[in-house]
Amino acid sequence: MKFLKLNDILQTSIEYLKGVGPSRGEMLRKELNIHRYGDLLTLFPNRYIDRTRYYKINELQAGNTEVQIIGKIIHLKTIEQSKGRGRLVATFVDETGEMELVWFQGQKWIRESLKLNTPYVAFGKVTPFSGQFNMAHPELELLEEHKQSLRSAMQPVYPSTEKLTQKGISNRAINKMMQQLFVETQARFTESLPPNLLEELKLIPKNAALFNIHFPKSQELLAKAQFRLKFEELFFIQLQLITKNLIRKHKIKGHPFEKVGEHFNTFYQHHLPFELTNAQKRVIKEIRNDLGSNAQMNRLLQGDVGSGKTIVALLCMLMALDNGFQSCLMAPTEILATQHFNGLSELAKDLNINIKLLTGSTKTSERKIIHEALERGELHILIGTHALLEDKVQFHNLGLAIIDEQHRFGVEQRSKLWKKNDIPPHVLVMTATPIPRTLAMSMYGDLDISVIDELPPGRKPIQTVHRYDSNRLKVWKFLKDEIAKGRQIYIVYPLINESEKMDYKDLMDGYESISRDFPLPQYSVSIVHGQMKPAEKDEEMRRFAAGKTNIMVATTVIEVGVNVPNASVMVIESAERFGLSQLHQLRGRVGRGAEQSYCILMTGHKLSNDSKIRLETMCKTNDGFEIAEVDLKLRGPGDIMGTQQSGVLNLQIADLVRDRDILQLARHEAIKLLKKDPSMALPEHQTLRMIFMEMSKKKNIWNYIS
Repeated sequence: MKFLKLNDILQTSIEYLKGVGPSRGEMLRKELNIHRYGDLLTLFPNRYIDRTRYYKINELQAGNTEVQIIGKIIHLKTIEQSKGRGRLVATFVDETGEMELVWFQGQKWIRESLKLNTPYVAFGKVTPFSGQFNMAHPELELLEEHKQSLRSAMQPVYPSTEKLTQKGISNRAINKMMQQLFVETQARFTESLPPNLLEELKLIPKNAALFNIHFPKSQELLAKAQFRLKFEELFFIQLQLITKNLIRKHKIKGHPFEKVGEHFNTFYQHHLPFELTNAQKRVIKEIRNDLGSNAQMNRLLQGDVGSGKTIVALLCMLMALDNGFQSCLMAPTEILATQHFNGLSELAKDLNINIKLLTGSTKTSERKIIHEALERGELHILIGTHALLEDKVQFHNLGLAIIDEQHRFGVEQRSKLWKKNDIPPHVLVMTATPIPRTLAMSMYGDLDISVIDELPPGRKPIQTVHRYDSNRLKVWKFLKDEIAKGRQIYIVYPLINESEKMDYKDLMDGYESISRDFPLPQYSVSIVHGQMKPAEKDEEMRRFAAGKTNIMVATTVIEVGVNVPNASVMVIESAERFGLSQLHQLRGRVGRGAEQSYCILMTGHKLSNDSKIRLETMCKTNDGFEIAEVDLKLRGPGDIMGTQQSGVLNLQIADLVRDRDILQLARHEAIKLLKKDPSMALPEHQTLRMIFMEMSKKKNIWNYIS
C-alpha cells in the first residue's frame, strides 16, 4: 500500500509543489517537459560546482567543470588586438606550476583592482591553450576574505533555457524546488532493482542515489549516485530490447530452412570465385543457424566497404532457394540495385536460376512479365529499389528479404516487406556504415548482429595522406603519373546544404580549373552533381566505369555505390568539411582492385581541433569500427543514427559514449536475469516487473524498432 501512496505523490501535477504555482508550472511544462513531481525528480544536474576542494595547477584537466585554485598573480600584460579589442592576461602561479587568467572586457578596471604577489582564490572553467591552462573571466577572491565566507558543498547546475532565466526561474529557484520536493516526499522512493543485483554490484539504494545526485556531499557520493542511476536507466532499456527479441523468437514463427541443398553446395564447391575469409565463413554459419531454427531471423550484417557482403547475401538466397523459397534484395538507389543485379548475375551465371531487376525505370511490358513470373514462383530472386514495396509486387512465397544500407529505409518501409507473405520472411539487413558496438547494442539491441571484420586477400590497404592547398602542384603531378599507369581518379567536392548555389559554383570552378590542368585529348574529365537528372548522372557514371574518362569530378553523390576497380586515387577537396564516417565511406570507393590505392585529403591551413582529429584518424587507420568510435566521441550518438533515429533513447542521465562500460554491464545483467526468470515472475522481481510494465506502456523506444 505504501508503494502506491508514494507513487501517487510523484504523479502530482507540478504546480502544487510549494513555490511553483500555475504560471511557473506552465513554464516548466513548456520548457523542460516537467509535468509532475516525478519529472522534476529526474531533472538531473548537467554538472556541479565543486566548492569543497582546491586544485593545484599540476592537477588540472580539461573538462567542463569549474575549479578553485589558490595562487598569486606575479605578472600582468595587455595584449592589443585589432579594432581596439585587447585582452588582459595575468600569470597565476602556485607551488606546482603556472597558468593564465584572461579578461576580454573591463580590463582597465580589473587591472587597477588586482594586487600582485597576494594569495587569491581563482574560480572558473579551465581550458588548455597552447600547452598551458587558462581561465577566462575568473571569479577572484582574496584568500583572507574567502576564508571568512566559506561556501562548502557541491552546487548542482540544472539544465535551463533562456525563457526560464528571463522569467526568474534561475538555477537557485530550481534548487529550492528540488529541496521542497524532497521535503514533501520525505525522500522515500521505491527501490526499483532486485536486492541480489544491488548486493552483487554494490549499488547504493535508490533513495540515497536520488538524494546524492541532487545534493551531493562529496565527489565520492556523487560518483556512486551517478553510477547507480546510469546503470538503472540502461538496464531497463536492455530489459526491453532483450525481452522484445525473445518474444519475437517465440511468437513470430519463421520458415525453417531445413536443408542446405544442391544450389548452395554446387555454388560453394564449384563456383566460388575466391576462397571465403574466416569472417565470412563465421557469418554464414550464424545466418545458417538462424534460418534453420523455427523463429524469424532478424540480423544486422555489418561489414566495411569491400568486405564481401554480396557473396554472403547470395549464399543466403541459395539457401532459401534450396528450401523452395524466393528472395528479394532491396537497395536505396537504382545505381546500387543495378550493381547488385550485375554482380549477382555474374556470380550465379552457371547455376540456372532466374534473377530479375525491378526499379522505377523498368518498362511496363517488362514489369508485367516480372510480376507474373514472381507470382507463379518461377522467378527466384528479385533485386530492386523501393519499387519492390508496391502492392502489385506479389511473391509466390517470399522466404528471405535482404535490405542494403538499412539507415536509408524507415521502419514503415521494412514492415511492408513483412506483409508479402503469411509467415514473415527472414530478414537480413546489410550496412557498410560501421556502427560502434555500444550504439549497436542500444539501437539495434533487438537485432542479432554479425560483423565481417577482415578484408578479402589480395587487397592492399588504402594509403591516406593529408596535404595542404599550397602543395596542389605536387598532388596534380602525382595524379598525372597515376593516369599514365592507366588508372582513374575521383575528385570530390563537399556539399553543404546552406547554400547550394555557392557549392555549385565551387564545384564548377573546380571542374573548370581541372579541365584546364588536365586538357583534352590526353585527359578527359567527367562531372556528376545534384543539379543533373538521374539519367544523366547514370550515363556519366557508366562512362567513367567503362574507362572512357580518366577523372570523375563529383559532389558526394558517389558516396553510396558504384564499383570502379580501376579507380585508384580519391582526392577529397576541403576535407575538413566532411564528417569522419563520410570520409571513410568516400575513401572506400577506391581500392577495389588489386593495385595500391591512395586517398588524398586536401585542406586549407586553418583547421579546428576536431578537424585535426578527424584527418589524423583517417591517415592512421582503415578500420571502419575504429573510425566510428572516434566519430561517436566527436559527434555524439544522435547524429550518427541519422535524423529518423536521433534522440531515440531520450536518456536522462546515461551517455552512450562515456558510459559504454556501464552499458555492457547492464546488458550482461539483463541477459542473466531474463535467462533465470524470463517473465520476471519470481517474488524478488515483482517491483521490477511492475516498473517494466509501466515503461512498456509509454511510447519511448518501441516506435523506433521494427
